[in-house]
Amino acid sequence: MDVNQVLESTLSPDASTRQNAERQLTHAAEVDFSGYLTTLAHELANEQAQPHIRTAAGIALKNAFSSREYARLREVQERWINQIDTNVKKSVKDLALQTLGSRDGRAGQSAGQFVASIAAIEIPRNEWPELMAALVENVGQGGEHLRQASLTTIGYICETDDTQLRESLAGYSNQILTAVVQGARKEEENLEVRNAAITALSDCLDFIRSNFDNEGERNYIMQVVCEATQSGDVRIEAGAYGCLNRIMGLYYDKMSFYMEKALYGLTIIGMKNEEEDVGKLAVEFWCTVCEEEIAIEDDNQMAHSEGSGEMRQYYHFAKTAAVEVVPALMQLMTRQDEDAADEDYNVSRAAYQCLQLFAQAVGSDIVPTVLTFVEANLADPDWHKRDAAVSAFGAIMEGPKEVHLEPLVKQALPLLMEKLRDDAVQVRDSAAYAIGRISDLLPDAIDPQTELPALIEALFGGLSSNPKMAGSCCWALMNLADKFAGEPGCQQNALSPHFQGSVTALLQVTEKPDVDNQLRMAAYEVLNTFITNAANDCLPIVAKLSDVIIERLENTIPMQHQVVSVEDRLTLEEIQTSLTSGVLNIIQRLEGEIKPQADRIMNILLQMLSSAGPKSSVPDAIFAATGGLANALEEDFVKYMDSFVPFLYNALGNQDEPALCSMAIGLVSDITRSLSEKSQPYCDSFMNYLLNNLRSTSLSNQFKPAILQCFGDIAQAIGPYFETYLSVVATVLQQAANVNAGSDAYDLYDYVTSLREGIMDAWSGIILAMKQGKAQLLTPYVESIFQLLSIVAQDHHRSEPLARSAMGVIGDLADAFPQGDYANYYCNEWIQQLIKETRQNREFSGRTVETARWAREQVKRQTANFQGVQMS
Repeated sequence: MDVNQVLESTLSPDASTRQNAERQLTHAAEVDFSGYLTTLAHELANEQAQPHIRTAAGIALKNAFSSREYARLREVQERWINQIDTNVKKSVKDLALQTLGSRDGRAGQSAGQFVASIAAIEIPRNEWPELMAALVENVGQGGEHLRQASLTTIGYICETDDTQLRESLAGYSNQILTAVVQGARKEEENLEVRNAAITALSDCLDFIRSNFDNEGERNYIMQVVCEATQSGDVRIEAGAYGCLNRIMGLYYDKMSFYMEKALYGLTIIGMKNEEEDVGKLAVEFWCTVCEEEIAIEDDNQMAHSEGSGEMRQYYHFAKTAAVEVVPALMQLMTRQDEDAADEDYNVSRAAYQCLQLFAQAVGSDIVPTVLTFVEANLADPDWHKRDAAVSAFGAIMEGPKEVHLEPLVKQALPLLMEKLRDDAVQVRDSAAYAIGRISDLLPDAIDPQTELPALIEALFGGLSSNPKMAGSCCWALMNLADKFAGEPGCQQNALSPHFQGSVTALLQVTEKPDVDNQLRMAAYEVLNTFITNAANDCLPIVAKLSDVIIERLENTIPMQHQVVSVEDRLTLEEIQTSLTSGVLNIIQRLEGEIKPQADRIMNILLQMLSSAGPKSSVPDAIFAATGGLANALEEDFVKYMDSFVPFLYNALGNQDEPALCSMAIGLVSDITRSLSEKSQPYCDSFMNYLLNNLRSTSLSNQFKPAILQCFGDIAQAIGPYFETYLSVVATVLQQAANVNAGSDAYDLYDYVTSLREGIMDAWSGIILAMKQGKAQLLTPYVESIFQLLSIVAQDHHRSEPLARSAMGVIGDLADAFPQGDYANYYCNEWIQQLIKETRQNREFSGRTVETARWAREQVKRQTANFQGVQMS
């Protein structure tokens, strides 16, 4: 292998060339990992090599120890630990450290990333204790390139999420702090070094808590950071404000002195900085303050309600600063960029976000200040000021007391509707968004008789006027539809008088041939929301609407032959996806009444599946609609299975498209639940695909809980016929029950919880299936079921779904053996305690509590029968 040629090819713009080179590197690593690392490390350190080759070598080295999957990451790290000779390790590490001093900055940066990858493995194992000392020495005595690269490396090491490494780094806090503070001081003349030091300081703040607890050290750190905000270099100033953000988030309880002496003034100055990057981060400092104080207030309220005396220190920084900061924020909101894209995050948008947080943190006290600004600018000739006024009013809809806001909203609604006709589209868009926030957060302030009709009319007018307003108008309309829907299944709601007109207007917007596609998609989204929230008196309109939507979907089939570009294809797929979602909403609203349209719906869905290209987003929507139709038709859906199931099998086996495969797994559950025993002819294939996916290394672990749950659905659907699969599935469930997160693997905890939920759901379905005359087949597995229940009982942070599933298994198993066969298990105190904790948990839903009560009754019968047998 010509390493230079292969490395150069990894940077090729041609995807085929790049992928081929990456395969060659992967193969080389698998054949001889030691040689692979040595070769790349020498190439990285080679000062005669071309810069881009050295960069590619560094990337390849870093990638050798990287993976998004936790299990895969541990696997590649084990290769370094177990397969690489000590001498080779030392040589590779020395070459990387040597490269830090390269005059080629990119090579030094790549070396830093590689050093950080090895540090993540070795520092927790105490196998590279000299690393930090070497980096500190580099910063203190090295040349400019070496100092900068060493500081950057410290930053890479410290930005880790690995729990073990984070704990280990705390032991190096003094060395880390010595290096970064030395580089960050105002006496440092090299701005590149100082910038790298400030960045590294931000990354290491988590690990210097012991230093921050020391007043003298804390004062010096704060002095260095505050001085950096005035450095005159945009990067350093922005980085310094970023440091202050993190410090406030981590060490709020120690900030009172610094807020009073420096931070109030510094951040106000920073917010007014003409450089966007500096201004945004100064604004974000106050976002952090507000977020912390909102969280503290919530924690203290919870502690008070629980009778706890452990209250967090609360300094009311936001309330104290509001008189100065809030006006500054509103002035920043006048610095809008009319050419900014929706996703652009500039200082104006940062200020708007911060004002929202101030409203939540400060409450009603903020209202007079904001109203003064609104009144002064609402009619200003400059659209920037009008827009800021409208936005500011919308920003304070959450936080102040409703009793203070509702009268203001009543007064403001006519003005906001007027602003929907403003000359500037930016103002119109902000007015629509403000109405959206009102309808979301203060719907009671809108009178359904007098104000709702005018709002709907005004928003539809805005929707038709400019595509740039589409998102905000549609969001506001969807909020109105959701908030005025009334109780589920109600005969009439506040939308009913406007339903036909709204549907007609939306159909007109979407059928225009020259309409902007963004507007069309937004309008279809609103239409779907109106369908979902239709009262019963509007169902005849929904039924008629089904003809229109299905016909439009049918008309997209010939359009597939007119596609001439990628953009055309994406536009068509968006239309098909929106219409298919509309069909799903209609099905869900009409339920069994959709049956007359079922043949037509399945015909068009099958046509679209037949013509859908690879990586298309349309099959996801089709599968969702098919699942909805199966739920509506129940056993009558069987007539479509022979035509549809080949597509379902293909999706189940398509591990290259995980999202589609996931949809297919969920659809198997929907279909088997709907068809019940009529799904049996297809279950052999379903089970084979599901078991293959369970064993797959291509699919992530996140698929496994859904697959296990699907086993339970299949079992419940086909009842005793599940005996064919029982031994295989039971073995899988027993193996899955042995998976543990470990005490330090917090990133695995959520996965293990969802896995146990899947196991419980599977057992629940299996127990219900075997209860029908074959309960004794469960006997070999009862002990392992109770072992898992015991593990769940010991987890005091168990999720509500897991607790509910456990209650279901406890009750179902007791019900399956009514003679008290396993009463000795049910007599365990931990079973009673688990049921009690679930039943008495105030945060759990009524459904979960009721399931726990039912389980308790089943256990009582089980143990009563057992005691009766013993007495006799």
